[in-house]
Amino acid sequence: MNNDKQALLLALGAVGLWSTVATAFKVGLAHMSPLPLLWIASCVSWAVIGLMVAQQGLLQHALTRGWHNAVWAGLMNPVAYYLILFGAYDRLPGQEAMALNYTWALVMAFLAVPILGQRLTLVDILAGLIAYAGVWVIATRGAVLDVDFADPLGVALALVSTLVWALYWLINTRDRRLPLVAQWQNFTVAVPLLSLLLLAGPGISWMGWRGLGAAVYIGLFEMGIAFVLWQLALRRVSRTAKVSNLIFLSPPVSLLLLHWVVDEPIQLSTLLGLALILAGLALQQKQKIR
Repeated sequence: MNNDKQALLLALGAVGLWSTVATAFKVGLAHMSPLPLLWIASCVSWAVIGLMVAQQGLLQHALTRGWHNAVWAGLMNPVAYYLILFGAYDRLPGQEAMALNYTWALVMAFLAVPILGQRLTLVDILAGLIAYAGVWVIATRGAVLDVDFADPLGVALALVSTLVWALYWLINTRDRRLPLVAQWQNFTVAVPLLSLLLLAGPGISWMGWRGLGAAVYIGLFEMGIAFVLWQLALRRVSRTAKVSNLIFLSPPVSLLLLHWVVDEPIQLSTLLGLALILAGLALQQKQKIR
């Protein structure tokens, strides 16, 4: 099997796992608040990625290098990003939070102008206008002439999460740590901090097997294995565009899983808004391929 076929299978695995996490978020948040959910998921991810680091003989490297980057990176991801994102999922239907979160790639394109000195093209602006028209449709739940959002805080949290995620990846372009080592170090910083926040705040109590299973699943797959699969795919593929478009498969699958597992009725406003968001992302992606 050549490298591109291997990369395709790895990328499909990552996208398949990411398609399930919106459902896992909603299941977990039905049994606990965002902070305990993130703490359990982070502990699981720290352990799993730590085993991978050790298995690849990188533990000594991870323990002795790169910690000056791990502090800011761990505070951004997973601490700030996932607390904000889980807050959005806690307030909004999963389909709305998921769709709004997909605008992070457009946010990154706009922030790359002041941070990396990149040029903003007319296609970027048009893609942004199309995608954020979709955001408006979702935020107003189809009442596009009405500025009275159904849950303004939930919408704000979902959009702020895209800002944090985009900033993380832009600043990450200057991070020279190995991806797997960086991920483990980030969680090594995050777990003690989340533990202190948990002890000082809500504490932790038994959330039932279903809630615990969702938290473990998120840590194992969303924060762990899916990340590794995607990184391996990007390293093997001859051209990033061959796998990057696969991410567009995730939202429709996520919607179906939310409907089947969480019993969320699929709203027409979500479908229309998501179509606009994906159209904007596709336009931006097409520009990158050229």
